Amino acid sequence: MNCMPSNAAARRYRARFTPAMCLYVCFILGSAWIFKHHHPSGVLAYTLAVLPSLPLVGTIVIVGLYLVEEQDEFQRTVLVQSMLWGIGVTLAVTTVWGFLEMLAGVPHFQPWIAYPLFWFCVGIATPILKWRYR
Repeated sequence: MNCMPSNAAARRYRARFTPAMCLYVCFILGSAWIFKHHHPSGVLAYTLAVLPSLPLVGTIVIVGLYLVEEQDEFQRTVLVQSMLWGIGVTLAVTTVWGFLEMLAGVPHFQPWIAYPLFWFCVGIATPILKWRYR
């Protein structure tokens, strides 16, 4: 099932999203390599640590632009509802995990996992919502 339309807004979305993800991969691999082999410190360490998150923040803007540019109300509605499900599940998982950490001693939840968890949940919700509206 194709979950992404093939209209002008979707093409612009892909044209923005793909380079952002390529930058993310380059930044995360490059930063990890530099930390492993050169052990930076100070401002350089902070810069390299933040660098991989910048394209991810950019993808939030890219999705917002897509929502503004998408003319099909159904596509916008499905994406917004999918994102709401993604936010809800991510908040539920991180809240439950936080209490498990605090009270039951489970391992620490790494906050960087919240972003891919959110998009994973969006990816699960989107085809379900499209199927529901068939």
